[in-house]
Amino acid sequence: MRATPLAVIATLAAAAAATAAVADGASPPAQKVTPARVGGVHLGDLHRSLRARGLVGPIRPGCELAQNTRSARLKAPLEGSVDYTQSNPRKVTDILVRGGAKARGVGVGARTRAIRRAFPKATFDHSTESVFGITLVKVPKSGGGRLQFAVSTKTHRVTLIGVPFIAFCE
Repeated sequence: MRATPLAVIATLAAAAAATAAVADGASPPAQKVTPARVGGVHLGDLHRSLRARGLVGPIRPGCELAQNTRSARLKAPLEGSVDYTQSNPRKVTDILVRGGAKARGVGVGARTRAIRRAFPKATFDHSTESVFGITLVKVPKSGGGRLQFAVSTKTHRVTLIGVPFIAFCE
């Protein structure tokens, strides 16, 4: 299928505007977080596929306390990491976001009231506060997807977003 000249011009104009915004010091638009993906990184994707598309860095050892775990860092504009299955081929099991993405407008740095507005069915788990200094906010599947937010007990702002959960190395 051949693109019309008008469609090509519109695409080029949008790309130029995005490039100009980044060149002017503005940050690129936040990637979208859903229950199945963050930007172009989907749960179940193979590491070699993500690496070929330039979405993650090289594979590296994961949690030191578990055997045969592997992870990789997300590449810009995303900040964070992905964890993989313990068997080959390595597939994404969970995604941890530290920046560059938003779920229904809630990103790293958002307040708890933003989570409550965007995800009314979210539940707040305070059991991790004394050990980790965070409150875990779980969004159920019926409330917008399987997501988790980590909210700092000091700043009351989102510090991490996990798809479908925030993995702890224990």
